[in-house]
Amino acid sequence: MSDPSARPALAAGSPRPPAEVHDVALLDLDGVVYVGPDAVPGVPQALATAREWGMRLGFVTNNAARPPEEVARHLTDLGVPASADEVITSSQAAASVVAGMLGPGARVLPVGGPGVAAALRAAGLTVVERAEDEPAAVVQGYGREVGWAQLAEAVVAVRNGARHVATNADATIPSPRGPLPGNGAMVGVVRDVTGREPLVTGKPDPAMHAECVRRTGAERPLVVGDRLDTDVEGSHRAGAASLLVLSGVTVPATLLAAGPLHRPDLLAADAGGLLVPHPPVTAEDGGWRCGGWLATADGDGLLELRAGEGAGDGLDGLRALCLAAWTGTPGSGPARVLAADGEARRALTAWGLAER
Repeated sequence: MSDPSARPALAAGSPRPPAEVHDVALLDLDGVVYVGPDAVPGVPQALATAREWGMRLGFVTNNAARPPEEVARHLTDLGVPASADEVITSSQAAASVVAGMLGPGARVLPVGGPGVAAALRAAGLTVVERAEDEPAAVVQGYGREVGWAQLAEAVVAVRNGARHVATNADATIPSPRGPLPGNGAMVGVVRDVTGREPLVTGKPDPAMHAECVRRTGAERPLVVGDRLDTDVEGSHRAGAASLLVLSGVTVPATLLAAGPLHRPDLLAADAGGLLVPHPPVTAEDGGWRCGGWLATADGDGLLELRAGEGAGDGLDGLRALCLAAWTGTPGSGPARVLAADGEARRALTAWGLAER
């Protein structure tokens, strides 16, 4: 695991577009490539351009509901051509871990979408349907059809001694209607009823990214994700650089409060950030400057943002605010964010940070 204190955390930026610097993008799916049934606007075209420039793509998802073949078909239908061997799901990671723990042929009870059972079978494990079948493990992943009956079987099996393995602990998934319950919410039901902590094998565990790096032969991978606690932390733990996109669940207020493990190397509105340079954030006048923006912190959690001549992209202001927050109030986030001028006020309002 890399030392987060030694990482630049936005300060270095990227003078060249990341697609020219990194050989492989390890892309999360929900909130990065698509939200709900639809592609994030402009992202299929951006990924096609990144490929034209020579960047390879790997698709790394904590969503365990579907097998890789189905994920690849869905991506292709959305205008992002993909093959099954470019996809690694948290179900596959969990199945590999369980097969290593229990050996081939072990009985396992799947809870979740069809991708969970398919991954278990592909790993040489025996899939069972009931707690009475005496499974040695329960593997729980996201599935829209998961309800009381499946959760009840999982509870009984775990209470009878089965090892509880979760493909991920994401509390929410993004949707056009806002965040909805994710696998972590359902895993919490089994944990709370049995009193036993599950083994979580998905992101931020480095196994998924490491497997994707192995498959692609990446030498300079870049993790592209929308979550701090899985994608960005997972990149730190895997020793890879990260690009956080704001097209999914992370909002600016959460980013400003990020601790060292959750601070990305690069920041963009969406995966189109692969195609553009990222300006550095530099110390200046007792604060932090990015482009035409200057952010300062008073040491007690009060931040101020100022737009200068030719401020341009408001995202540069957010980059400057992040460094001011992380160095002025490390790990705790700002108590208030103030605007020094009208341009800054408009930017803060757009980010939901005005006069916080």
